[in-house]
This record gives sequence, C-alpha cells and structure tokens, in this order.
Amino acid sequence: MKELKTDLQLFAAEQFDGLLSKGTVLSYEKAGAETAIAAVKSIPAIGSDPEKVDVTHLMSEKKAYIPGLQDSENLEFAIVYQGGNFNDIHALVSTGKSQNWTITYPDGLKAKFKGIPSYKFDGAEVNAAIGFSLVVVVSEGPDFTPKA
Repeated sequence: MKELKTDLQLFAAEQFDGLLSKGTVLSYEKAGAETAIAAVKSIPAIGSDPEKVDVTHLMSEKKAYIPGLQDSENLEFAIVYQGGNFNDIHALVSTGKSQNWTITYPDGLKAKFKGIPSYKFDGAEVNAAIGFSLVVVVSEGPDFTPKA
C-alpha cells in the first residue's frame, strides 16, 4: 500500500501576527441589506462569561459548579456626531423595535446579534468633537462567523 504524505498546514486557516482594527464596520439590517453606521470610534468587547451554578452536595469534598446561562451585557459603541449618522440612529431608536446588527472585522470575521437600540450624548468640552454612544440591549447572540 502506498503511503500518502499530506501537509496539513495547507488546510489550516491563514496565520498572521495580529489584526489592526482599522476598517471594522458596525452595521444594521435595513430592507434585507446591511447599512453601515458612519464614524464609529470604538466597539466594545463582545461576548460574556457563563454564570456559575452551584452543584455542591453534602458528600462533596469541595464546592462544585457547572456553567450556567450567559448574561449578555449592553453593548455601547462610541460614535463621532456627524448629523446624518445621528439621524439614522435616532430613526432606529424611535421605532422601539429590536434590530439585527453585524460587526465585520477587517479579515471578514463577523459577529451578529439582535437588540433594541438607544443612545446618549457625550459631554461637550473645549476643543473636542461632539460624540454620542449607541447602546444596544442584546436579546440574541452574539454569534461569530469566521471569514469564508
């Protein structure tokens, strides 16, 4: 029988030293298409830790736990106020409805989640850009999809 030699690295994902955040896009679903939000300055950490469920019993030597439900935190995105971008967010907030959101990273990785948006304005300072925060109360997700 002939032995085949295979280089498994040919099938591994592309490796790189790191990924610059430049080009990361926050978008929402509008009429079936993704609509980007302009001038996003920062995107929060995505995901959550599961809560601990205590399963310790009278015969246990030490406390014992199993993973419980995950509690998604509100996601707060910092945005530079540009007029039109605020009008878009204000229209979404005014509906009071949950929206489908996507964060697309420069390498194609996507994080999708669903949640109800709200906003708050930053304080104003001398010689500083006016900004606001988009706050999303997450009801589903986030679900991560690596680039294809």
